[in-house]
Amino acid sequence: MTDSITPSFESLPTPEILLHDGPCIVVNKPAGVLTQAPPGIDSMERRVKQYLRQRENKEGKIYLGVPHRLDRPVGGVMVFARHIRATQRICAQFERREVTKKYWAIVSGVVSPEHGTWIDWMRKLPDRAQSEIADSSTERAQQAILNYRVRHTTNDRSWLEIELETGRTHQIRLQCSHHGHPILGDELYRSDVPFGPESVDIRKRWIALISRQLKFYHPTEDKTVDVIAPVPSCWQDLQGFDFT
Repeated sequence: MTDSITPSFESLPTPEILLHDGPCIVVNKPAGVLTQAPPGIDSMERRVKQYLRQRENKEGKIYLGVPHRLDRPVGGVMVFARHIRATQRICAQFERREVTKKYWAIVSGVVSPEHGTWIDWMRKLPDRAQSEIADSSTERAQQAILNYRVRHTTNDRSWLEIELETGRTHQIRLQCSHHGHPILGDELYRSDVPFGPESVDIRKRWIALISRQLKFYHPTEDKTVDVIAPVPSCWQDLQGFDFT
């Protein structure tokens, strides 16, 4: 099964812009949408370029830097940049781990203790969009450090606020699963609990993980950018949780 071909930029959904400040464009990425994609395939990059083309009434190529990415089934706040210098400066902040990234996740089971740090070794599987827990001596293994705080629990689920000290492929998803608490809807990492809107295309299904907050230093002005993404409406359907 292949993605449908997009006939034109104008046919794409309009992105939800959380902040447009100089070269910084902060958006609320819907789950189920790729961050980037080959030509003709829907993605957040293409949607934002469409927004800029329409806003500026501009034809031809538009530069848009992508300093970071979110997995397809993950929604929430992410930033794009309008020129190369801004992209490089924001990328450098990510590389130096100066960006505050907070995620919210709903996982199976009651997580204990109520706050803690998970330290594991993991590696991306060659030629696959998946990672696995590994021994520290395994080739290409990298240390993964995740800090969490339990915001609320029910009898069989926990709402976690997560901050990453490292940024590995599928890190949150893999570590939650490895520690016995897979994220709802994440079939790739052992969840058997459905989540979000139904879709016959498994690649477009959601998981209960959002990029909730992104805080970084403005690349061209002397100020901090701090943006919080709204909670998706389907999260409100989860019984026992109040996200207001």
